[in-house]
Amino acid sequence: DIISGDELLSDTFVIKEVNGVLLEANCRKYLKGQESFQLDGANPSAEGEDDEGDAEGVQTMVHDIEEQFRLVWLKEEEGMKPSKDSFKGHLKSQLSFVFSSYVKGVNTKLKEKSASEDTIKAFQSGAAAAVKKILGNYENYDVLMGQAMDGNAMHVLIDFRDDGVTPYATLWKHGLEEMKV
Repeated sequence: DIISGDELLSDTFVIKEVNGVLLEANCRKYLKGQESFQLDGANPSAEGEDDEGDAEGVQTMVHDIEEQFRLVWLKEEEGMKPSKDSFKGHLKSQLSFVFSSYVKGVNTKLKEKSASEDTIKAFQSGAAAAVKKILGNYENYDVLMGQAMDGNAMHVLIDFRDDGVTPYATLWKHGLEEMKV
C-alpha cells in the first residue's frame, strides 16, 4: 500500500485491470486449516498441522488474500465495516471532483514518489468513475484492511463474480507500490 506500506497483493493472483484505476484479483475461499499444502517429507502431526479449528474447535472460512497478507476483516456484525456514507467520505468529498482522504492521499504519494504526469492524470480522471462503481456495489463487499490498520490507507474490497462462487478482491492500482523481491 502506497500509504501504509502494507503488502496487499502479489503477482501470484490472476489480476485484471478495470477502468485504468482499479485492479481485480481472483481469490480462493477455503476452510482455514484445510489448505491442500504440505511440504514433501513433512510430518503433519509433528508440524502441528492436524488443525481441527481454533481453540474452541470452530472452523473458519477465509480468503487466500486475507490469510496471505494478514488482512483484517472489518465485519459488519462487529460494527467495524464502515457505513456506505462513511466509506464515501473516505474516498472523496461530496463534491464530485474535489478529492479528499484516500484519493487525496494517493495523489500526494504519487507526487512525492515523482510519478509521471500521465500517471497522476490517469488516476485523477479515472478515480471518479471508480468511486461511483465501488459505491454502487458497496453493500456486497467484504471490507478488509492491511495489518497496520491505518484508516487513511487502502481498504481491500471482496465480492463474488457473477457465478456466485469465485471471490475477487478490488484494489486501487495507483494505491499500490510495486516491489521486486
